[in-house]
Amino acid sequence: MTTVVTAINPTPGDAPQASLLETLRTLIRYKAWANELTYETVIALPEEEALLPRQTRFGNIVHTLNHVYVVDDIFRHHLEGRKHSYTSRNTEHTPPVSDLWDAVREMDRWYVDQVHSWSPEDVSETIRFEFVGGGAGAMTRQDIILHLVNHATYHRGFVGDMLYQAGVTPPANDLTVYTRDVK
Repeated sequence: MTTVVTAINPTPGDAPQASLLETLRTLIRYKAWANELTYETVIALPEEEALLPRQTRFGNIVHTLNHVYVVDDIFRHHLEGRKHSYTSRNTEHTPPVSDLWDAVREMDRWYVDQVHSWSPEDVSETIRFEFVGGGAGAMTRQDIILHLVNHATYHRGFVGDMLYQAGVTPPANDLTVYTRDVK
């Protein structure tokens, strides 16, 4: 049996940058949409269920979602060329889910507006920064957006598992559902 592997991100110059930019715009809108579905489900939970300690890296549903927000905020600062005050990839305390959702909505709007304001040339600009854990980092704008979309999807998977543990079916928030129902 032969396995064929194709590149998701072709070699620079292989694909028009305008097409790449439209893909990034779709992905960042998808992320905002998936966040909305997830937060609607989490907010509908009894607070004690959303904060119930679980066998997961960030301890509970809301703190897991807070981690995604913190990483988004760190990269927002990088894209703006500003220093941030984070010393970790999460905060010590878990914020109330409604406050976190307000902050995530604002963050999602910021990212959607940013990506929609970029020119085809902007996507390949390299952003230099310091990692929270130390060390120099450098990523293109397109790689930052791909990272943030992938990172959020990864952690929404953990949230989905915790929702099942709470007796709740998580919302269908896959990219295929977004392209079918929204895009």
